[in-house]
Amino acid sequence: MSTTQTFTVTGMTCGHCVASVTEEVQEISGVEDVAVDLPTGAVTITSAAPLDESAVKAAVEEAGYQLA
Repeated sequence: MSTTQTFTVTGMTCGHCVASVTEEVQEISGVEDVAVDLPTGAVTITSAAPLDESAVKAAVEEAGYQLA
C-alpha cells in the first residue's frame, strides 16, 4: 500500500523550479510519484513506505530550495 505525504517547499517561482524539485525527490528510494503545486509550494509525494523527512529535506535542498 502506498503512502502519500505532502511537504511545503519555499522559493519555487517557475516551471524550472518545479522540474528541479521533482527530479531530486524522484531519486529518493521508494518514491513512486511526485506532484508539485507551484502556487502553494505543496509537494505531494507518493511512496512505497513513509519517507524520512530528512531525506526529503536533503533532496529539496539539493535542488536549491527549502522545506517550509
